[in-house]
Amino acid sequence: MDLLQSMDEWGPEKIVCVSDTKTGMRGVLVIDNTARGSGKGGVRMSPDVSVNEIARLARVMTWKWAAVDLFHGGAKAGIAGDPNGQDKERVLRAFARKLADQIPSQYVAGLDMGLTERDAAIIQDELGDRGAAVGVPEELGGVPYDKLGVTGHGVAESADAALFRIGRSSSGARVSIQGFGAVGAAAARRLHELGAQVVALSTADGAVYSPSGLDVPKWLDLRAEHGDACVQAAPPHHRIEAGAELLVDCDVLIPAARQDVLGVDLAPEVKAQLIIEGANLPTTPAARQVLAGRGVTVVPDFIANAGGVIAAAFAMDARHSPFRPDPAAIMTSVAERVRRNTDQVLTAAERSGTLPHAAAISIAQGRVRAAMELRGRLP
Repeated sequence: MDLLQSMDEWGPEKIVCVSDTKTGMRGVLVIDNTARGSGKGGVRMSPDVSVNEIARLARVMTWKWAAVDLFHGGAKAGIAGDPNGQDKERVLRAFARKLADQIPSQYVAGLDMGLTERDAAIIQDELGDRGAAVGVPEELGGVPYDKLGVTGHGVAESADAALFRIGRSSSGARVSIQGFGAVGAAAARRLHELGAQVVALSTADGAVYSPSGLDVPKWLDLRAEHGDACVQAAPPHHRIEAGAELLVDCDVLIPAARQDVLGVDLAPEVKAQLIIEGANLPTTPAARQVLAGRGVTVVPDFIANAGGVIAAAFAMDARHSPFRPDPAAIMTSVAERVRRNTDQVLTAAERSGTLPHAAAISIAQGRVRAAMELRGRLP
């Protein structure tokens, strides 16, 4: 795709590609739209990162910040590399140095796939500025995203709110979770607290399924001890083929792994009544059309998984404060905002006769367009 041709009325405002011969670092920063505030979004590290991928995710951030009605702009960054490589720190430092004219004046780095809290601390250290990144360890005044499970907690609250709209309760609801990582595990924990039955889960190492429900506390312990390999602890009769967790008999499906995992080929086979997008862009537009025709409701990613950006808003304030952010205030805000936004979007979709994604984007676009107009950025 020609990126110049792909630019539209919203952005991207800026695409900065950087490289470093000594470390082999290759990276990109996409600042999509800053009408409602400075660019904010995570940095992901993966061998197959592309400019187009980061541009798509930056646009998601534009809508996500606007949808939760918080005043930051959409942005995203990516580094093409092995997140488990021995040269990771050198690559991160080179990436930060090359973008020193952008960070933090135009963009504040954060965590995404492949980056850890220590990596955020490395970016802060390299630039000598506490304001350069969020997602740093709690010991450095950061918000402990994974410890709190903010994104997954919000996904679970979104599921509960969506179930409530159709006269159901999380209590007894059967849930399948693709991606038992930071997001999926936190969602499982909260849904278990709400009385739901998690019947399937998966990691990069495989998937498990039990129609009568899995022992969530046990699986959380296994994940903490073994990581993705936890699925190998399941008895053979509970093991299923990777990807089959998307199609098991359940009420709620939470794809919380990677993007584009549910396409038009699988949509006719989905048995869930609700799909709550825990990952970014896990369903394709064509799949959502098929699902809607079958009466399956899909809650958009930038509504359901917005817990991370809500917590990031607290972290943005905490960058220059000597006081630790209050975890209770963060979790309360995540639950309240995600539930309210889920209900608002599903209500708007019902009234307008559109898909929830279209309704959510319409709400977000209205807010961004109003800001652009007030700043004199429209023709």
